[in-house]
Amino acid sequence: MDPSRTITRTGDRGRGARGAGKPFLFLALRGDRPAEPGARFCLADAELVTIGRAQTLSAARATESGLASLRIGIPDPRMSSAQVRVQRVLGAWVAEDAGSKNGTFLDGRRIERAQLADGALLELGHSFLLFRDSLPAPDGPDLLAGGDLTPAAPGLATLLPSFAMEIERLALVARARMPVLLRGESGTGKEVMAAAIHALSGRRGAFQAVNCGAIAPNLVESELFGHRRGAFSGAVDDHPGLVRAADRGTLLLDEIGDLPLPAQAALLRVLQEEEVLPVGAVKPVKVDLRVVAATHRDLDALAAQERFRADLLARLSGHVCLLPPLRERREDLSLIVSALLARMGVTDLTFSAEAARALLRYRWPLNVRELEKCLSGAAVLCAGDRVELDHLPAPVRMAADAQPPVAPSPVEGAEAGRRDELVSLLREHAGNVTAVARAMGKARTQVQRWLRRYSLDPLSFRR
Repeated sequence: MDPSRTITRTGDRGRGARGAGKPFLFLALRGDRPAEPGARFCLADAELVTIGRAQTLSAARATESGLASLRIGIPDPRMSSAQVRVQRVLGAWVAEDAGSKNGTFLDGRRIERAQLADGALLELGHSFLLFRDSLPAPDGPDLLAGGDLTPAAPGLATLLPSFAMEIERLALVARARMPVLLRGESGTGKEVMAAAIHALSGRRGAFQAVNCGAIAPNLVESELFGHRRGAFSGAVDDHPGLVRAADRGTLLLDEIGDLPLPAQAALLRVLQEEEVLPVGAVKPVKVDLRVVAATHRDLDALAAQERFRADLLARLSGHVCLLPPLRERREDLSLIVSALLARMGVTDLTFSAEAARALLRYRWPLNVRELEKCLSGAAVLCAGDRVELDHLPAPVRMAADAQPPVAPSPVEGAEAGRRDELVSLLREHAGNVTAVARAMGKARTQVQRWLRRYSLDPLSFRR
């Protein structure tokens, strides 16, 4: 599409009901004030968005030249009072610099006028804004500031609408006794989420976290379920076990996929009968448990391979929550950076434009844990001064100059039909490529080639 054309689309602009896609801008990071949480601006119903310097974060509706407009104000001293205009043109969004003093940058390159792709990164002064073309979201305010969020428990703050809706459901589930299964990559905050579930549950017992993969296989049952004195060599005293330590509280079984099969059978009995039999004992002990399990592994695949008990998986899956990786939560980067800096006791750190751009472009394969190590190292290396690109780890530095993703070429005819079919099946099967290939009667490798051709990311379809 030629961004020089200026015909504005006037249809299909309604805010819509819950689940309808809406365009957003996220204040994903401020280089001069990274300790401040960001904000979310909803562009629904607007045909023209103007962004510029203001005394405070603001979003005001108006009519300009006959167009429904939204004026966004950001308290950034390097931003001009009229920095950039973003306008809907033939169903797309086009950004045009408004003669600003310091210029407008799109994905690291200075622009005068350019079309915004979904996920584009606008750099205005010290501020980095992430554009999202269409996100499922209920009706909400034009401006949601990160500082105004009031999460029900620590670790539950988000500006991402889809994740916010999932957290709302999780908060309701937390008050029930049903087990919860947290799925997600390592470092996505599963233990933080489990602690939040316990805090919201109102249970008076302790929150007991157990790393199932860190216990020696020959000690799993005695560590979990306890043992009687003399039950085996070295058992010199009675030991209640970690399960009983969570009595009337919450038991987090972290990395449940690493639990050996014999221990899985014993755990299943504990959950079914609500009693635990210590090793060497003849009489079980009653326990009142709320179980939260967490894993980065595909338990369905393990169950299909008979490496994880299907009946235990069914018992643990009262409510399943998938935690998105950090690369799918760039909208929340300011919130997360702010929380990590506060935990570190750092309040005066600033970032150069190159360093901030690298943080937003890097894919963070180790998620929040990796980001925390990056920030703590940068805070030491910069010696209280501004964080420059050289203060970041080498993999993060390389992301600053990486080419942004190229927007997919338009597809027509049979190609468009195939792409639509892929999108429909990916939604139906929650991004499971193997299931999509089976439904299409094609080899998995062929489906993967089509996904690359049409720039479709199956991870984005996970529920």
